[in-house]
Amino acid sequence: MINWGAFLTYSLLTAFTPGPNNIVAMSNTSSYGFKKSIRLIQGIFIGFLCVMILCSIFSVMLAKMIPKIKFIMAYIGVAYILWLAWHIIKSKPTNHNEAIKKTNNFITGFLLQFTNVKIILYGITLISNFVIPHYKQPIIICGFILLITVFGWSGTFTWAICGALFQRIFEKNKIILNIVMAILLVYCAITLII
Repeated sequence: MINWGAFLTYSLLTAFTPGPNNIVAMSNTSSYGFKKSIRLIQGIFIGFLCVMILCSIFSVMLAKMIPKIKFIMAYIGVAYILWLAWHIIKSKPTNHNEAIKKTNNFITGFLLQFTNVKIILYGITLISNFVIPHYKQPIIICGFILLITVFGWSGTFTWAICGALFQRIFEKNKIILNIVMAILLVYCAITLII
């Protein structure tokens, strides 16, 4: 059975930490307002869903072709999660004004997903380590794809709504938030190999 605590912790923590989607959404809503950024946010959602489908297909194919790869994929997932925790601890404040300003359209949000390494690794890590080892039915895997997409997009949506306000709160409590996020990521990594 899936470890829901680790799955939810990793899913939500990764979704709400800074990344290309969150920074671009926050930058655009801060600069242009929420209504004018809606097409970008829709593009992010649809692109995210497409990338999660591709990540799932890739993970299922690998699991079927090489059953012993689960062990390797678990350790790759652990290494990535620990790498992410390390970078969160040592990260420096980000200036959201450095983000590209002319990104207020659907196609930019959609295409960003196919170059966003964070969500590609997010999808592969979740599907290959938390879902495929426990579930093989396509309908259940599709349900997880949708759940993972909603979690990922909810982080972007939250950053978009909060705009500059969220950035100030994050910067004000940066050290404490980064330590908590890193500890939670280490917990996720440990549960993958136990």
